[in-house]
Amino acid sequence: MWDFDHCDPRRCSGKKLARLGLITELRVGSRFRGVVVSPRGTIVVSPADKEIVGRDGIAVVECSWARIDDVPFSKIASPHERLLPYLLATNPTNYGKPWRLNCVEALAAAFYITGFDQHAETLLSSFGWGDSFWKVNGPYLKRYQTCASAEEVTVMQETIIAELQESYEESRREKDAARSTEDLLVRNPNHAMPSNDDGPSPASGGDVE
Repeated sequence: MWDFDHCDPRRCSGKKLARLGLITELRVGSRFRGVVVSPRGTIVVSPADKEIVGRDGIAVVECSWARIDDVPFSKIASPHERLLPYLLATNPTNYGKPWRLNCVEALAAAFYITGFDQHAETLLSSFGWGDSFWKVNGPYLKRYQTCASAEEVTVMQETIIAELQESYEESRREKDAARSTEDLLVRNPNHAMPSNDDGPSPASGGDVE
């Protein structure tokens, strides 16, 4: 992990993993031969990276999304920089936001996709909210695991996003239809109801002869 001290140490997932001895810190400028999960990558991580990960591991850049432009990516050297495909953050800071994964989520995602599920679960188990990452992203991760290459992962990502968009549009159509039905049940104010002030009727107790 390259740590740029952007985050609150009490809330930083990377620093917590380092304290637990689950990851090690890298010096800026040092070369890493494994897969580096980086927003500057041009290829998504895929099961094709399994051999690289098994031999040399995975590294991440611990920094704030708000200060991403301050990171000297040119000094982070790796021949295997990778992007993550579509996934949702489940950490307390960015819960539900696509792609806004923190350090432990990024590591876990890369391990899951490359077939090292136990490594991912070990990292996530150190956090109270860790179980939610698989519960939310499991359906996506399982589909990425079926791919053979980065190109296939990219196509799968596009398919998932299209399905989510269609589901959202369908939900909106159903809500609009439900509102239209409710409107039909509302009394038309232009049709005045008869008032009791209009005079007696047999049903209202007036005298009938």
